[in-house]
Amino acid sequence: MNKPESIAPRGRPREFCVDYALAQALSVFWAKGYEGASLTDLTEAMGITRPSLYAAFGNKESLFRKALDLYEREKLDYIGKAMAQPTARKVAAAMAYGSIETATGGGEPHGCLRVISSVACGPAAQSIHDEVIERSNKGKQALIERFDRAKQEGDLPAHVDTEGLTRVLIAILQGISVQANQGASREELEKLVETAMTLWPSE
Repeated sequence: MNKPESIAPRGRPREFCVDYALAQALSVFWAKGYEGASLTDLTEAMGITRPSLYAAFGNKESLFRKALDLYEREKLDYIGKAMAQPTARKVAAAMAYGSIETATGGGEPHGCLRVISSVACGPAAQSIHDEVIERSNKGKQALIERFDRAKQEGDLPAHVDTEGLTRVLIAILQGISVQANQGASREELEKLVETAMTLWPSE
């Protein structure tokens, strides 16, 4: 395993761990959203100065994109496992329960970084909003294709609109994020998923 990268900015003899600093930035963005996270919030959490932030990560927008990459690698790894499930129902259930795990994880902000950032971004952060939506759309297309395959295999009824079904699942995932952010417990969210799955189409 490679050692975490460290950077010693010009004029500052003390090094800092880039991996650690990025993880701290992710926590700030996750808790406050892109626009809600000030540079002061970020530098204090990361333990670095603004010049060091710029030298290591570029501007705030670039830092957010790197934090979003980290979030997707570490917090959304359940998505790939869910997509590999043998049936559409199991794909949906794995996605939903994985979302609950991420949204209610101990010691971390509640909710989904993508949902929080896309909803909370105003006109000044349009490029960030567009970035989050573009990434989400790629995931939506992958789900549509997975459900199309399930339909071809007879796992879903022939009359099912796979794009509509995908939107229903995404609405459930977004609802989990919003309700978790509002303080819903894991047990309450699991009941939500259990009820939703009773409505899942089947032959």
